[in-house]
Amino acid sequence: MRPPRHSGGVGPGGLISVFDLFSIGIGPSSSHTVGPMRAARSFAEELSARGVLADTARLEVHLYGSLAATGRAHGTHEALLLGLVGERPELVDPETIGPRVAAIRAARELALFGTQRVAFFEATDLVRHGRERPRLHPNAMTFVAWDRGGAELARTTAYSIGGGFVLTGPGVGEEATAGALVGAPARPQPPHPFSSATELLGWCESMDATPAEVMLANESAWQSAETVRARLAEIWAVMRASIERGLAREGVLPGPLRLRRRAAATYRSLTEHRSGAAPADLSAMSWLDCCALAVSEENAAGGRVVTAPTNGAAGIIPSVLHYYEHAVPGADQHGVVTFLLTAGAIGILCKTNASISGAEVGCQGEVGSACAMAAAGLCAVLGGTARQIENAAEIGIEHNLGLTCDPVGGLVQIPCIERNAMAAVKAVNAATMALDGDGTHRVSLDQALATMRATGADMKTKYKETARGGLALSVPEC
Repeated sequence: MRPPRHSGGVGPGGLISVFDLFSIGIGPSSSHTVGPMRAARSFAEELSARGVLADTARLEVHLYGSLAATGRAHGTHEALLLGLVGERPELVDPETIGPRVAAIRAARELALFGTQRVAFFEATDLVRHGRERPRLHPNAMTFVAWDRGGAELARTTAYSIGGGFVLTGPGVGEEATAGALVGAPARPQPPHPFSSATELLGWCESMDATPAEVMLANESAWQSAETVRARLAEIWAVMRASIERGLAREGVLPGPLRLRRRAAATYRSLTEHRSGAAPADLSAMSWLDCCALAVSEENAAGGRVVTAPTNGAAGIIPSVLHYYEHAVPGADQHGVVTFLLTAGAIGILCKTNASISGAEVGCQGEVGSACAMAAAGLCAVLGGTARQIENAAEIGIEHNLGLTCDPVGGLVQIPCIERNAMAAVKAVNAATMALDGDGTHRVSLDQALATMRATGADMKTKYKETARGGLALSVPEC
């Protein structure tokens, strides 16, 4: 049986914003770090709104699915603690996380929503149910609050459905009814809604517009076009900063693998002027690798990155955008905006018609979606037609079908970091292949996404972010 579609609770076609897909947060995982932090803060807000925050004396958090299986290594526990005290992933300072979490653990209590002192002992109050698979989505969390007399004050189940999106919904084991998106603003229907690539192409043809122009028109129903452009420029600035930090930092990534950072050394070798330099085409590929590694290493270290559309795939779009900015003559800020709007349109299709959650469909939903988004964005800024752009995205999806999510040690390091570099190169190749044609191709993007969805449903759970199969079993952790 195929799993239910998870459009984020936002309805069909375009009520997902480009800024839902590109959100500023911290590593190492959008579904395991960003989503749980948002869910925990939302529960604290709920207690406050219901007037029971001051009565809360004890909390329990229950984790299910891949949150239970790999949450400890993915930073889920720390994210939950920070969310309960009121932090937001886009605002929390990564440098303060370690000391703050250590203080909570030492005291065995936390300041719920920043004010109410509540007992919380992680060893007993954070319960993992690794073998129980919820019906709505694998990544489930149940929050429970009690008063001093032991009476239950509130109970909420939330689902981290990929890319930092969080639904509140039915309890674990209940029927998989639709959930409500946490933090979603009320949005009017955009002028050009689409829930398939066919519909998007239809709008492009009827309006004589590009996918980026369709997206800008839709986004402008919610905020001014000037604000959209300014916010996308900010997104690119954060992406660029994550590249720069990754290129400057050396040492070993956190965790038992003791994996050494490679981006800084690669950067030095690329910038040294020495004889026998690589041919231009190989140099470009090396730069793609270098930038993707830099962002992915920052993410693995818990640093500031842009979810694009997930943290596990956060290095792909920045790397290809960096390639555009430095290797394409005439690259400018307008091109950056066009790239991100186009990538956003493809991301909406991936999320609405398949999934961007590794726990639901494997890494094809994370790296595959990001590869398709980057390929489409690059094709757009290189002058591709709407059908060539759709073709580029389809190539990016098709050649990531079946990609498993099997993190060694449950860490977003092996194979995740190198996989970002490989997909960045693949995205450039996909755009190039699409531009070599006229947009006519046998397999449509809609068909590729349907295949991704069906493949994810057929994929065994051990290959979906649980670290119980694939490389996670074949490679010793240390």
